[in-house]
Amino acid sequence: MQNFIWALLGLAMVPQALASDVLSTDGFDLCMTDSAINVQKMDVTYTRSTGVVVFDLAGTNAMEQNVSATITVTAYGSQLYSKEFDPCGDDIHVAELCPVPKGSFKATGSMDVPSAYASQIPGIAFTMPDLDGQAKLVLKSKQSQSNLACIQSELTNGHTTNVAAVKYVSAGIAAGALALSGVSAIGSAGTVGSPSSSPGFGDVMGWFHSMATNGMLSVAYPSVYRSFSSNFMWSTGMIPWPGLMKSIDQFRAATGGNLTDESYEFLLNSSTTQSSSSSTNTTKRSWEYTIQFGEMVARSVDTSTDASVSNSSSTESTSTSKITDLKQVAEELMVPSADVFMTILVIFAIVIAVVVVGILLMKVILELWALYGNFPNKLSDFRKDYWGMMARTITNMILVLYSIWVLYCVYQLRKGDSWAAKLLAAITLSLFTALLLFFAIRIVYMARKYKKAEGDTSRLYEDKETWKKYSLFYDNYKKDFWWIFIPVIMYALVKGCIIAGGEGHGLFQSAGQLACEVLLLGLLVWSRPYATKASLGINIAVQVIRVLSIACVLVFVEELGMSQTTKTVTGIVLIVVQSTLTAVLAILIAVNAFISCYRENPHAKRRREAEKANRDIDDLTPLDARDSLLMEHPQRKQYAEMSNFNFTGPYQTYRDEPKRAGSPGNTERDRLVNNDYGVAHARSSSPDSRHSRSSLEGRRPAAPGYGMAY
Repeated sequence: MQNFIWALLGLAMVPQALASDVLSTDGFDLCMTDSAINVQKMDVTYTRSTGVVVFDLAGTNAMEQNVSATITVTAYGSQLYSKEFDPCGDDIHVAELCPVPKGSFKATGSMDVPSAYASQIPGIAFTMPDLDGQAKLVLKSKQSQSNLACIQSELTNGHTTNVAAVKYVSAGIAAGALALSGVSAIGSAGTVGSPSSSPGFGDVMGWFHSMATNGMLSVAYPSVYRSFSSNFMWSTGMIPWPGLMKSIDQFRAATGGNLTDESYEFLLNSSTTQSSSSSTNTTKRSWEYTIQFGEMVARSVDTSTDASVSNSSSTESTSTSKITDLKQVAEELMVPSADVFMTILVIFAIVIAVVVVGILLMKVILELWALYGNFPNKLSDFRKDYWGMMARTITNMILVLYSIWVLYCVYQLRKGDSWAAKLLAAITLSLFTALLLFFAIRIVYMARKYKKAEGDTSRLYEDKETWKKYSLFYDNYKKDFWWIFIPVIMYALVKGCIIAGGEGHGLFQSAGQLACEVLLLGLLVWSRPYATKASLGINIAVQVIRVLSIACVLVFVEELGMSQTTKTVTGIVLIVVQSTLTAVLAILIAVNAFISCYRENPHAKRRREAEKANRDIDDLTPLDARDSLLMEHPQRKQYAEMSNFNFTGPYQTYRDEPKRAGSPGNTERDRLVNNDYGVAHARSSSPDSRHSRSSLEGRRPAAPGYGMAY
């Protein structure tokens, strides 16, 4: 079973050339209060190639005393090693601790690890990123058998899933999606009814936001997944920028903020690490040192030559909970939690400024092109709509970032300490919500107006001005499901409120977010609203992965009491699934880029064919071949009040339907077309005969398939 677990953990292994055979400590923590021996420094490193443990230990002691030590090593919740030894003994002899001197003491040295014990360290421990291992050392007095000190430390091999290259690659994927969306927008300028390519920039950023927020909940993440999710925090605007952080701290200090333990300088000095909060009053720096000491002891235990050591124990043991929240996530990135909202606000303002400058620069270039060169006709509509494009771009950015913006604003209102920052959060959240609400109300009004006047809402897609103004909200949806963007906006609002409002309550956050994801998935599966099969497949697949991801996050909730091994395996499965979907999105973006370069826009093609077919309607004559019943005509809309032979539609003011008085014996032919239809000379005894014309002069034929809405 243990080998199977290590095999599963190997799925997340990231090959690296450096530090491939070293295990070392990463900080320390004191796990008891009022300890007689106070450890102040501990560094331990084990090198597999040499089989040597090097340690450096320092601390203070109230009185000289002989001690015994008990070392316990666990990995992924399983106890791998347990050993009790005497520093004065032969197995592990440490002269500096035999006995522990009064006052300050320091112990440095190295020990050889026997091959019998070195071989029992799984090879995956040296390559598994974010190794979830822990060592615990308890010192006891030989005289009283009472505990004198308790130190626990975490092990690391130098590998992590928090890789800078992943951040750059993911940013490149988002940039590629943005470029493709821009090219598609320029190519379809002046063309209505054409859906945007999928996956687009909004799809990609929405997926990155999901992976980032999956790592912000107040649950006990395995370290491997916690590090992985931090690769995508940049997409939420949480970007460390020392100069900006210091400026924000000054702004907070001037508006009621407390910089004692919420500032960039404090983070630099404290060297915060992601771990459980210590039960002692020692500093975080001391806490890191203590973890390292526990690791040293763990290494010393591995060097033990006692054949009676039970190092194969696989019994599950409870590990220290490491509850993560938004505060710890931000501080890991060297962003004070009180600065989070102001950071994203400033970065958003910078992005808006870049967009405005970029569009204005494009305006200058195109105007010079039109003045001194041959300007292509397909860019003429784009050239005339700079300001509209700027407004739509900013609105689209707000739509994409809305869920994250709600999250940070609510968090600032709950946890912030600066009245000015809280005021800005309230104002921006109100403005963004009001803007989206305005567009939603406006689009609903237009849809109802079109439906009342014409019987359906097709004008949302067919009217050029309407499409240009509002299509960014519904361009990917079918005509009957234009309204889907409204529940999507509500989903973003509720999701952000749940994550930020439920800070500190992981079960509420996970369950609430799972409910949101399931409801949205049900809506998409029921309605299938996307205009293309590609968009439908991609968005439903992404939503399914979102549901599975948040369901897996439930495993990390402390209230459910899952073992550490189960949490780690679940985290690795999450990494594999989410990485696979990210790679698929990147491939699809590349495929769409290739297609957009070599294939004509099908929507523009259909529109051009329709315009060509309707161009010469007025030239039809009664004997024109296009008026023949044998000719195939474009597909017509079906209305409940018309039969297959009565083509009256909302765009035709009349159609000749002379009524004939049927004889009692020929009722079965009453609805058939008479032989003299269209050429009668007002000689019928029908009551309607007085309304008929005496000749064909001045009459216009009705083309059976043209001029109708289809």
